[in-house]
Amino acid sequence: MVVAEIRIELKQGVADPEGQNTRKALELLGFKGIKGVRSIKFFEVELDAPAEEAKKQCEEMCRRLLANPVIQKFKITVK
Repeated sequence: MVVAEIRIELKQGVADPEGQNTRKALELLGFKGIKGVRSIKFFEVELDAPAEEAKKQCEEMCRRLLANPVIQKFKITVK
């Protein structure tokens, strides 16, 4: 069994309203000096497959469901 970590984030230049709203809320709570906040999705998937096959499966998961390839990029780490 392997564990795949999948990190999905917005591509450069795509607006991140969730990150912007979180930054504003943190500033309203009194936190100072925040330059920016980005929202990132993280999935941990356990697979019963060899590492290379697990990575291929996770790439397919990202293409078909987990990520929007138009505005998001993903990174997969298999452990």
